[in-house]
Amino acid sequence: MVSRDDSKIVVWPAYFDKNATRDQGRRVPKNLAVEKPSVESIAKAAQSLGLNPVLEKQAAYSARHWERKGRVLIDKKGTKTDLLKKIAKRL
Repeated sequence: MVSRDDSKIVVWPAYFDKNATRDQGRRVPKNLAVEKPSVESIAKAAQSLGLNPVLEKQAAYSARHWERKGRVLIDKKGTKTDLLKKIAKRL
């Protein structure tokens, strides 16, 4: 696993899951969310934005620790909320 530092932001698939509530981890508006987001699709969207994604496929989101869907580390180029919305628009 790559260590997280101040120049990277962690992005979990749950942030974009259309079937998840805000309490369950969704961080983007429902109209930008998708069904069954994958770390691969998130990384591809981040790459198209020039955010240099790093995939960690065995990581587990703490709220759903039994699901190892992975995470993506991206360059911190703006606020996390803005970056998540930009990625969501590319998904």
